[in-house]
Order: sequence, then structure tokens, then C-alpha cells
Amino acid sequence: GDDLQVCTSKNPTCCTKKMEERYQIAAKQDIQQVLQTSSATLKFLISHNAAAFQETFEMLIRLAENYTSTLFCNAYRTMAAEATVHVQEFFTDVGLFLFGTDVSTEEFVNRFFDTLFPVVYNHVINPGPTDISLEYAECLRVARRDISPFGSIPKKAIGQMGRSLLPSRAFLQALNLGIEVINTTDHLHFSKDCSRALLRMQYCPHCQGLTLSKPCMGYCLNTLRGCLADLAEVDQHWQGYIQSLEELSGALSGAHGIEHVLLNFHSLVRDALGQARINGPQLSEQVNKICGPPVRKPKQSPACSLDQNKDNQGLKMFSRDSEETLASRRKALIGRLRPYRAFYGGLADQLCGSELAAADGLPCWNGEDVLSSYTHRVVGSGIKAQSENPEVKVKGTDPVINQIIDKLKHIIQV
Repeated sequence: GDDLQVCTSKNPTCCTKKMEERYQIAAKQDIQQVLQTSSATLKFLISHNAAAFQETFEMLIRLAENYTSTLFCNAYRTMAAEATVHVQEFFTDVGLFLFGTDVSTEEFVNRFFDTLFPVVYNHVINPGPTDISLEYAECLRVARRDISPFGSIPKKAIGQMGRSLLPSRAFLQALNLGIEVINTTDHLHFSKDCSRALLRMQYCPHCQGLTLSKPCMGYCLNTLRGCLADLAEVDQHWQGYIQSLEELSGALSGAHGIEHVLLNFHSLVRDALGQARINGPQLSEQVNKICGPPVRKPKQSPACSLDQNKDNQGLKMFSRDSEETLASRRKALIGRLRPYRAFYGGLADQLCGSELAAADGLPCWNGEDVLSSYTHRVVGSGIKAQSENPEVKVKGTDPVINQIIDKLKHIIQV
């Protein structure tokens, strides 16, 4: 074929235009394959951990809910069934917040204590042979913040929940973003100019019958640094992302750790109930001033309905060393992520060095012929350095990559 677009040569050629087109598709697929292989371990590491942490957090929430419901079953049996409904709602909110829904910790902690107050009033502060009416319960719910039946405990709970849930939520969000970054860069869109350069580097020698030759190292670096210039732009933000994860991981342990706060929530509730009980007489007076004397209806308090054996086996094992497990798991993850800090900056070098280019000192393909070396200047990584690239013309950053860089900047801020 004498109508070749890219693999033109002075020597006779074994290729037709059709073959050249098929080779161009193959060259792109090859490089995509190599990219995906190089990031596979990193991607597995992050996605495996994202799933494991999510599962652990779900387990923690179930366990904390169980502890809190059990407190009512053991110490306040008459109101356990009513209270358990509010406990479930509260821990549903904890889960929603932790897994990314826009709910406010202050709001759902307050809601829990608001809805708990009428139940506590009815069974602990002013128990009677009959239940308070729905309207009266609503008046109590609205008045809870003015009356402060639980003292400073709701405020303490708001502080603890905010401090412990927010970093854990950010940690999960960051892991999920890590997966998104790799998925995006794995499916990079290659420009026309890059596709032609890849074809010239990988398959043009075949057209001259040189099927065993490999590209010279410098030639390979220029071609891949041109094609992967966008990914090199991700490098600085990826490094910042892993460093932020490391710092965040350090802040997740100890007294503010999610394990500690969730698994001790039941003791805060116990203290809150104790305060309400001690201050019963004063609280009754305050309630009478705001809501009037209690309006009652026939009593209907079902007994405690908690199936305590349901989760206990798995949960017992988990709770004994949950703080250890979570802290050491985070530590292990960060330790294994560290070597991937410069993953995007050194990608072209890694691919040429590990499998694409010829070894030093061997004859190699320089884009036109097999010679002893490549004579052009080798450019650096990143978009700016590509203006001097003799093998690939690079026009500016891919908007998809810009978007992923913005997301990395945002999570680092968070």
C-alpha cells in the first residue's frame, strides 16, 4: 500500500491502509489495557477497603442501636417499646449521615431527645394509670428544649456525634472518590494525535517486517508522556489526597473515634434518663405551666419486644476489639497506599521501563528505523513540558480530567 497515513517509509511496506487503521485501534486498546493493569492493584486496594469500612460502620450502628434498646428493655421496661421506635429512627439518621445524605447531626440528635421526652414524662416523671393524649405529647415534644429535662446531655451528644461522624463520613467519601479517579483515568480519551503516535511506536515497525523490535526508551517516554500528559496533571492532587487521608486517619482514633462515641451513646441516654428522674417534681411544675395538667387516654403499653439474641454472636466478637480493628485497618490501608503516592507522576516511566521499551544498549525502533539509539530530546511530564515534544502534539487538559482534579481539590478541603 502506498497510501499509508502514518507508517510511511522509504522501504517497501507490508501494510495496506486497512491494516494501518486496524493497527491504530489495536495500539489504543493495548495502551488502555496496560493502563488498567498498572492501576488494578491500587483500585482493588481502595474499593476493597471502602466496602470493608462501610460494612464495619453498618455493624457499629446496629450494635449501638442494640445497646441503647437493651438499656430501655432492662431498666425502663414499661416504655421500652415506644422508646425503641425513636432509637431506631435515631440510628437510621446516623447511617444516612455517615453514608453521605445531607442531614444535620444537631437536628437528628435534638429530634431524638424531643421525641423521647413525652415517653419519659408519661412513664417516669408523671406516670399515671392512663397514657397522655397525642396533643399533650406534642406539646411536650415542642417544649423539650425550653424545659431541658435531660440537662446538658443533648448538647454533649450533639458535640460528640458531630466530631466523630464527620471525619468518618469524609473518610468514606474520600475512598469512594479514589475509586472514581482510577475509573476515570483508566478510561482516558486519547487524542487523534496521540493515537497516531502510539500506532507509529508500536505497529509501524511491523509494516517493515520488524516484528520483534521494541521502541527506544527516550522515544517511548516522549510518546507516553505526550499521551498521558493529562494524567501527570492529576499527580500533585493525588499526592495531596493520599496525604490528607493519612492525616484524617490519625484524627479518627481515640475518644472522638466513631466506635467510642457510638458504642457509648447508650450511657449518655442512661444519664439523661437519670437526670429526668431526679428532677421529676420541678419538671412536672414546668410542664404544667407550659402544657397545663396532663390530658390522659386509656393505657396501651406493649411489653419490650427486643430479640436480644438476634445479632449478639457477630456483634460480641466485633465489639470486643472494634476500636483496635478499625484503627489498625486504617493504619494498614494508609501503609499500603503510601507507595502509590506518585502513581500518576511516574506512569509513563513505569510503563516504558517495565514492559514497552527496549532494554538499554539493544538496537531499538526510533519511529523510522531500528538503530542503536534515539537522538531527539526527551521532554518532562505534564502539559507544560509537551510544547517541546517531537512525537505528540498536546493541546491542553481534557475537561473530564479537570473535573476529577476539582473533585480531588474539594475532598482535600473537606
